[in-house]
Amino acid sequence: MTIREIPMKTVTVAETKAHLSEILTLIEQGEEVTITRRGKPIVQMTSTSPLKQPLSSLTQHRQDLPQSTNAGTQALQTLRNEQR
Repeated sequence: MTIREIPMKTVTVAETKAHLSEILTLIEQGEEVTITRRGKPIVQMTSTSPLKQPLSSLTQHRQDLPQSTNAGTQALQTLRNEQR
């Protein structure tokens, strides 16, 4: 059984031991997970960091970036010359 097959994000201590990495991934994605022992909830786990908001539009993000006045090859050549 994988953690995704467990309903309502409630897992036992044994399942937590077996699937810790997967549980942590779910928590990082904003899920709340309750760990139970003998059917009783003992721990509720949530993320400590705020969820990252996905870009609403990649096209809009690209438009918001500053325009480069140099070609990519010219920028690389400038960086190489500065390191010499």
